[in-house]
Amino acid sequence: MTKEIQIGSVRIGGDNPIAIQSMTNTKTEDVAATVEQIHALTQAGCEIVRCAVPTMEAAHSLAEIKKHISIPLVADIHFDYKLAIAAVENGADKIRINPGNIGSRDRIQAVVDCCKEKNVPIRVGVNSGSLEKNLIEKYGGVTAEGIVESALDKVAIIEDMGYDNLVISIKSSDVLMCIKAHELIAKKTEYPLHVGITESGTVYSGSIKSAIGLGNILYQGIGDTIRVSLTGDPVQEIYAAKLILKTLGLRKGGISVVSCPTCGRTQIDLIGLAGQVEEMVKDFDLDIKVAVMGCVVNGPGEAREADIGIAGGQGEGILIKKGEIIRKMPESELLDALRVELVNWKKQ
Repeated sequence: MTKEIQIGSVRIGGDNPIAIQSMTNTKTEDVAATVEQIHALTQAGCEIVRCAVPTMEAAHSLAEIKKHISIPLVADIHFDYKLAIAAVENGADKIRINPGNIGSRDRIQAVVDCCKEKNVPIRVGVNSGSLEKNLIEKYGGVTAEGIVESALDKVAIIEDMGYDNLVISIKSSDVLMCIKAHELIAKKTEYPLHVGITESGTVYSGSIKSAIGLGNILYQGIGDTIRVSLTGDPVQEIYAAKLILKTLGLRKGGISVVSCPTCGRTQIDLIGLAGQVEEMVKDFDLDIKVAVMGCVVNGPGEAREADIGIAGGQGEGILIKKGEIIRKMPESELLDALRVELVNWKKQ
């Protein structure tokens, strides 16, 4: 079991559930746009949010951003130790740094002293793309072993400065390398681990790579907080993360949609209908399964196994609830009928 760490109002590590994170892609200096995006992320289910802090103006903006949000705020710092100190002074609930690019030991010490004073956790982040030359030479290239050694070396620096309020992050865009690195580091540390596949790609390819990588890591009981890194709207990262956790049985709540892949027997617009259902159910906080099926072969049976479902026929379909056929209706009425049932579900 990993050490428990407090990040604002959220605890990670120990027996705490795995927390979902994302990162804004707005300019942090634009407070209004950043707050708007954090609100959208929070609504989607984000529990910790990170903002880039590349300038002193961005660091000072954190104080105003904090006034308008309800989830912990993490400052992402590179190169300039003064930005890390300013971020903490302006209310960051955690900072993310790579001590290797912060500079001399006295500069790292200044950051650690500031965090220690305010009891702000430090996420020590190491990516495969920034691995030190001596470790690349030692291991004959960029390897999982090198990533782990680099991260633990950075942790040791901060521990030697008398601080252990730490989270470790080791990331690689190579899924198999990332899995191996987490397997190795989990045996060597008790600090909570922030898990993700860095630079994983677009919403489509990145979600698949993240599901495989995070799935393998989380299934082994490794990981305390996750981010699915996607090139796109960060809200999509939250939806992907929630589905990964639900699929692994690590999180409950929210509607699970199952739908058939379609075939030559399908006689309704199942692809369009399934997409509409998946989008619609995001507005409902219900822990149930909804089935969207396309034909009379497997449709009724699969729909009966769900809490509620719709199954199509020739231009029409049936509504099935708790295993019983409720009624038959034209294809055009299926979505609205399902919506009504979901609205009334809690009243039952």
